Amino acid sequence: MADFKHVDVLVNNAGRSIRRSVHESVNRFHDFERTMEINYFGAVKIILGFLPTMIGRQTGQIVNISSIGVLANSPRFSAYVASKAALDAFSRCLAAEVKGDNIKVTNIFMPLVRTPMIAPTKLYRYMPALMPDEAAMMVAKAIVHKPNSIASNMGKFASATYSLVPAFNVGVQSIGYRIFPSSTAAQTTDSKPNLAQRAFAKILPGEHH
Repeated sequence: MADFKHVDVLVNNAGRSIRRSVHESVNRFHDFERTMEINYFGAVKIILGFLPTMIGRQTGQIVNISSIGVLANSPRFSAYVASKAALDAFSRCLAAEVKGDNIKVTNIFMPLVRTPMIAPTKLYRYMPALMPDEAAMMVAKAIVHKPNSIASNMGKFASATYSLVPAFNVGVQSIGYRIFPSSTAAQTTDSKPNLAQRAFAKILPGEHH
């Protein structure tokens, strides 16, 4: 603000991901706290900092990087998905409030992206994922076209199945939960995915497991 007086577009991209099942987290409440602190409260604090100037200028855009996990209900990502879902809900409420001020809010339900954040899970080396420049292009399109949200076809399909046939969605995610190893095993093993894992990743590309 000191250098430029205002921002035209705010992109909330900083985030922390934790891959751990709930039953493995019973003594790790801090995992839920730290994901909320960065993924939700961090983004909200920055929005609150820039929003008054955007309202004063009657223009601006806020782009929040959410996750395909919010649409798909990805197992082992309860802390991460919950924090991104909170940001999604906040954004939808905010969008209605600032529409009259010519401010657009866009949520991007990002699939898996090949960055250092996913590197600790070695199995992800063999899984379909966007490259960083592809993810950046999704953000660029959001800035140019200003939609309410952007999601991959797989994300839209996952969201639709949970809305229309939730038992099917839960069943599919349960299969993925059972055939992919826990965080500890996924971090230590360097073996390639087996046939079932490869088939599941091909059917549901870009999703977190």
